[in-house]
Amino acid sequence: MIQALFLSIGQLFDRRVAMVFVKSFALTIVLLGAVSVAIWYGMHQMLDWIALKLGGTGWLGWAENTADISTIVLVLLAHLLLFRAVAIAVIGVFADEVVEAVELRHYPGAHASARSVPFARSISMGLGSGLRAVLVNLLFSPIYLILLLTGIGTPIAFFLVNTWLLGRDLGDMVAVRHMPYGNLPRWRRRTIFTRAMLGALGTGLFLVPGLNLLAPILGAAMAAHAFHQGRR
Repeated sequence: MIQALFLSIGQLFDRRVAMVFVKSFALTIVLLGAVSVAIWYGMHQMLDWIALKLGGTGWLGWAENTADISTIVLVLLAHLLLFRAVAIAVIGVFADEVVEAVELRHYPGAHASARSVPFARSISMGLGSGLRAVLVNLLFSPIYLILLLTGIGTPIAFFLVNTWLLGRDLGDMVAVRHMPYGNLPRWRRRTIFTRAMLGALGTGLFLVPGLNLLAPILGAAMAAHAFHQGRR
């Protein structure tokens, strides 16, 4: 998997890969910006309503100040928690372009027999990845909280959960080009170990400031290498 990482880094300046980075990064920023605006608007509306219920317009100044502070905190938390989900959802839409670039350079025989993924399928897989990341982490949030209160295990639990999620999502992005969609569950069962390593390395990249911006692109490229090297 380390070899796949270095091969992926070496292709970052490939024109097609670079263009996917620009598109996916821009779309991720737009979506996170929309989340920020929604949080700002919702927080102000909610606290203005509370202020009016408490005692009329005299409380509005307090509400505005509280809303501004609360918005900053919530936006930072939202970006921290949602960046990975949004970034993977977005790269899921454009993953076919990254995988195709990797296959053209390193696996031309496999590329010749690959099937292009319909754009509608790419969107559904990308949205599914992002939604799954949010819902599964919410489902595990009580466990994260219990482990946090005990002082042990929360980072490890978070890492393991997201390793599993990311390994599945990145693997599917490549496998769907080379097998019918209905065969993916059986393929996942055969490649648990490889996808676990892929997910662990990808999750690690998401945790490193700076590298987390490249993590979706590197993850998609590494998934292509892992898939084809595994087939060999």
